Amino acid sequence: MTDPKMMVQTEVIIDGVVCLLAQDQDPDEVIRQIEEATTTTGRFVRLIVVGNRQVSVLVTPTSRASISVATVLHDARDTGDVDFPYGGFYDTF
Repeated sequence: MTDPKMMVQTEVIIDGVVCLLAQDQDPDEVIRQIEEATTTTGRFVRLIVVGNRQVSVLVTPTSRASISVATVLHDARDTGDVDFPYGGFYDTF
């Protein structure tokens, strides 16, 4: 019997908007972008999330953000390739 394959999943919450980052997203880069956006009057931070979709979240100096990580079962579909999204009404996997 083999152990199940695992992966680290990063959750970003900005002003109550929850985003699970795709595997190829660098959490340190996301933190840098959030910090940079708070030094302006506001800027969109673009994230590639689970499902291989892009999400843009407006971050301002008054935004609240948190980032957490967890180990979860591996999902081979989670490639971060926005040309091949998955999930939603037509996902049968």
